[in-house]
Amino acid sequence: MKKYSVEKSEQEWKEQLSEEQFRILRQKGTEAPHTGKYNLHFEDGKYKCAGCGNVLFESEAKFNSNCGWPSFDQSVEGSIEYIQDTSFGMIRTEILCSNCGGHVGHVFDDGPTETGQRYCVNSASIEFNQ
Repeated sequence: MKKYSVEKSEQEWKEQLSEEQFRILRQKGTEAPHTGKYNLHFEDGKYKCAGCGNVLFESEAKFNSNCGWPSFDQSVEGSIEYIQDTSFGMIRTEILCSNCGGHVGHVFDDGPTETGQRYCVNSASIEFNQ
């Protein structure tokens, strides 16, 4: 199993995170579409991992994809780890925080911008700072 800069026991994560954050970040859950607080949030600032504070995305990379989850066309370099996910009979690319291994969401090759990427992110896995 990979070692991360931030390592905590399951109990420590449960004490630090909300129930929803724990379900998504530590148990690879997904929030319902169109329910996350950052889905239609477009202020200038940085989006950090809710588990460890690692900066994952800049507001300039955020766009409205109409998919129901916050979407970005690129991540901060080195902030994301990419893992092949074959759950639910699909082949997808899971995105994890490279600092703590927290599940952030998935990235797809169907983005409308120059990068062609759509980082589909759970609001509960991130926090916003101006």
